[in-house]
Amino acid sequence: MQEAPTWRREGSNMIGQSIAQGLDNMGRDGAPDGVAHVRTTFNNTMITVSDAHGNVVFWTSSGKQGFRGSRKSTSFAAQSAGESAARAAMERGMRTLRVRVSGPGTGRESAIRALYGSGIKIASLEDVTATPHNGCKQPKRRRV
Repeated sequence: MQEAPTWRREGSNMIGQSIAQGLDNMGRDGAPDGVAHVRTTFNNTMITVSDAHGNVVFWTSSGKQGFRGSRKSTSFAAQSAGESAARAAMERGMRTLRVRVSGPGTGRESAIRALYGSGIKIASLEDVTATPHNGCKQPKRRRV
């Protein structure tokens, strides 16, 4: 009979000890596929690579690559972040990535091209940018 894992609190998540011990080696044993979340804003580009279960394996951004100020928002900085994320994914044994892109930034295309150009197979490309459905109520007009 297998004994149930004991639970402990980590941050705001409840994680079983047996699961938490397995997270230490996550990504080193070579999961063949994963998900790349590309989030582009007007100021930065963040790329998070996770395995199929949603556990973060690696993350990078334009700022982490050494770009500062207005250079973080360029497409070249996004390309650099994409190449770094692809290199890290290949080091961890990933051969196939599903790419999910969100945000209105300028680095969307170049980050995807950098992932594709590194030799990793792109299984799917999905745009998950949130769209407002009329959004918040507008403030009252100013009366002068």
